[in-house]
Amino acid sequence: MDSVDVDGLRVAYERAGRGPPLVLLHGYVGDGPTTWRHQIDTLSDDFTVIAWDAPGAGASSDPPESFGMAGYADCLAQFVAALCFDRPHLAGVSFGGAMVIELARRHPAVVRTLTLVSAYAGWRGSLPPDVAEARLEQAMQLSVLSPDDFVATLLPTMFAEGTPQEAIDAFDAPMRAFHPQGFRAMARAAAEDLRDALPAIRVPTLLVYGDRDVRAPLAVAVHLHAAIVGSRLVVLPGVGHVCNIEAPDLFNATIREFLGVT
Repeated sequence: MDSVDVDGLRVAYERAGRGPPLVLLHGYVGDGPTTWRHQIDTLSDDFTVIAWDAPGAGASSDPPESFGMAGYADCLAQFVAALCFDRPHLAGVSFGGAMVIELARRHPAVVRTLTLVSAYAGWRGSLPPDVAEARLEQAMQLSVLSPDDFVATLLPTMFAEGTPQEAIDAFDAPMRAFHPQGFRAMARAAAEDLRDALPAIRVPTLLVYGDRDVRAPLAVAVHLHAAIVGSRLVVLPGVGHVCNIEAPDLFNATIREFLGVT
């Protein structure tokens, strides 16, 4: 993987293809290349595809636990500048989706389009208060457990029942390599309330959700769709939280159509 320095943080990424830049942001478990493998290998026919490892994950270094979503959004803006991209397309899954919502608020000139996949306006902005607090508390507890316990708790919530085992197994290894400090930083950022950022989004926005997602259920999608003017909502059947892994062909076709490539 390649890497760049952003304010003293090593930010690793994989790059493939040529064409308009498409920057892919993973969730708060796993890493960029594993989460987005099907998109890197397929969409690179038409785009310069970049999948980063967020600070605190994969081959990137850990930020302070107090980094917050503002810190992640600022880091992402500087990352895009370091790669000399002019207004790339951005797609984020789960935590990565919340990050690009904050990026659109803090750095609107950076963003060409947004694709929010199984995304939240932060846990506190999209989930009932007790659920959001329980999720953050669980994350703090998981951060000090063994990789086996970490994976056993979170991996089953990522996929719908019936997902091919090879797809689940591929996601297992990067989850086991989680960074305790980095995971806590991402969880604290993910727990924020970003609802007030949604009405300010003024770029073309696609929302993609699985109809069997137990982490970001369809009520979350409906709320974001109503709050983001002109957004488009696509619900993929039979899949869960990491719908881009579970239904890669349908997901990729949806992205191509949205971005104007057929």
